[in-house]
Amino acid sequence: MYQLIVNFLDIFYPLFKRFMNKRTYHYLACGGGNTLLALVLYSYSFHTLLNEQNLDLKIIELKPHIGAFFISFLITFPIGFLLSRYVVWHESNLPWKTQFVRHMTFVILSSILNYFLLKLFVEIFHWWAMPSQISSTIIIVIFSYLTQRFFTFKTVSKD
Repeated sequence: MYQLIVNFLDIFYPLFKRFMNKRTYHYLACGGGNTLLALVLYSYSFHTLLNEQNLDLKIIELKPHIGAFFISFLITFPIGFLLSRYVVWHESNLPWKTQFVRHMTFVILSSILNYFLLKLFVEIFHWWAMPSQISSTIIIVIFSYLTQRFFTFKTVSKD
């Protein structure tokens, strides 16, 4: 499966070769694809699965927009982790459990960072919502790349 994904991504790499190395391209392609999947799943869950109704989990009832996020997250979080582990950062030799915990921690931190950046841009700087989200996303993508490269999926020397 890894090779199939890499071969597919590499078809389009020549279009981006002038601007970035292959790892960065794989990172952006996998992350962008997973983000697109999350948006599609969110919309489908919100409008079709939940029919804009609350999601009753028996122990808690979630509003439709939170329920749709929850459903989307349950699918895209493991896909994002697997793409990162096996396609983007495949040379990392850290144990998968370590990578998984670090990835989960990163996702939580990114969500918190996104929240505070949106509060800053919209409520303090008085920017419009969409430019604020775009700016926040750019900051988080850079943070994500650096965090995953040098922490979550780093390669440990075996001296």
